[in-house]
Amino acid sequence: MISSLRKKSNKPVVIAKFWVWAIQWKYKMNKQNLLMNPIVIWLRLGIRMSLFALALLWPAGTWYWWEAWVMVGLWAFFGAVITPYLMKHDPELLAERMRLVPLHKDQKNWDKLIMALFFIAGIALYIVPGFDVVRYGWSEPLPIWMKVIAIFIHLPCFVMLGWVMHENTYLAQVVKIDDERKHKVITTGPYAWVRHPMYTVVIVLLFAVPVALGSRYALILAVFLTILLIIRTWLEDHTLYDELEGYSEYTKQTRYRLIPGVW
Repeated sequence: MISSLRKKSNKPVVIAKFWVWAIQWKYKMNKQNLLMNPIVIWLRLGIRMSLFALALLWPAGTWYWWEAWVMVGLWAFFGAVITPYLMKHDPELLAERMRLVPLHKDQKNWDKLIMALFFIAGIALYIVPGFDVVRYGWSEPLPIWMKVIAIFIHLPCFVMLGWVMHENTYLAQVVKIDDERKHKVITTGPYAWVRHPMYTVVIVLLFAVPVALGSRYALILAVFLTILLIIRTWLEDHTLYDELEGYSEYTKQTRYRLIPGVW
């Protein structure tokens, strides 16, 4: 008799928990669907590009800085090309790459620290040139021919970034094993040359950006960011070796992490 009463008394609690879970799940799904709505995606991209332009031009104190507008145009072009491609072919990767802050609940603690430093220094990489080159003239501007070369270097880098995204759907911003999506080793395309091709491209871009903007002081930040990325590559490589099935065999097949024949 007592046990039956207990069972009956538990029913409202179970039902209440179910509805709380259902509402939370529905809210989560609606939020995900809203964020991945094409209009919202383009709006988010537009906001990002506006903030990017502001980060370059506000420190300069002027709208008349052609190098900054070239940079905005280059990245807007890349975004306009890669976004519809990922919307059609890999929306999950697009959602991951559009994450504003590179933090995740399953992220390693060391990666949280590295990415926090990278995030701050990465923003500074775009803010410093305006102060350095335009507003205060802290250092001598770089020659125009170096700027032009750095600008054109962006184009093959964009092609390589697109290729990497085409090959690797697990290209998360944080170091994690994506069990929900059945994470597996990618060995095709640029991954046949080096194990972390995106980092290779990013390092090139880290130096191309300050050179294109003509800032010597921003090059110091590029060096710091490169050191962070090399440390992250080493730690991520060990994590994948220990936790991702098949990665140890892949390291024997593709020996180099970032630069073929070097490391």
